[in-house]
Amino acid sequence: MEVNKKTARLAGLLYFLVVVMGIFSLLYVPSKLIVWDNPAQTVENIIASESLFRLEILSGLLCYLFFLLLPLVLYQLFKNVNKNFAVVMVVLAVVSIPISFSNMTHKFDILSLISGAEYLNAYTPNQIQTQVMLALDSYNYGNLIAQTFWGLWLFPFGYLVFKSRFLPKLLGVFLMVGSIGYFLDFVGRIVCSDFGSLWIADYITIPASIGEIGTCLWLLIMGIKTPTTKKE
Repeated sequence: MEVNKKTARLAGLLYFLVVVMGIFSLLYVPSKLIVWDNPAQTVENIIASESLFRLEILSGLLCYLFFLLLPLVLYQLFKNVNKNFAVVMVVLAVVSIPISFSNMTHKFDILSLISGAEYLNAYTPNQIQTQVMLALDSYNYGNLIAQTFWGLWLFPFGYLVFKSRFLPKLLGVFLMVGSIGYFLDFVGRIVCSDFGSLWIADYITIPASIGEIGTCLWLLIMGIKTPTTKKE
């Protein structure tokens, strides 16, 4: 089986950009700005660090753009392993992109709410704070919908990694287990209002993180090995 090492490096680079920008926009910035039980402090933080908030939006949009390209490159890498699984992988990943892009409008709504525009004089500060928190809630629920596909695409991806013979099988196992974890996390957050406070919520997506970051770094740093074809 001939595999393109340059394609593997490109996939690793795209995956690295997705991971870094995803961590920045989904974890780092919210941890610095959002105080869920204090709307006034949250709005004050966003206004005081508006440039950071705007950078979060840009980083998120670039993350989704790179995530649109990533499965297309991975398809070229894995199509000879199992074309059907490669197609399913691409479809499940790409479906999440329009959801993620449209969901970002909630962040732009927040920029409008803190802009100080004259038409906002009709709102009291408390009402603006409430609207900001509602926008943040809507954004999180939008991410929850997208998470369905962020998890599902990992299963065919993990299967392809496991079967590829040019990437460690263990990474494929982590990706497939992580896919199940993502889906259970999605279901749990819908059916259980306080799921986020349960101990399992802190661990259920860890296999996915290990699998994704591990695969990303392996492709970027180690590349791939071309398996030797056995002669019959």
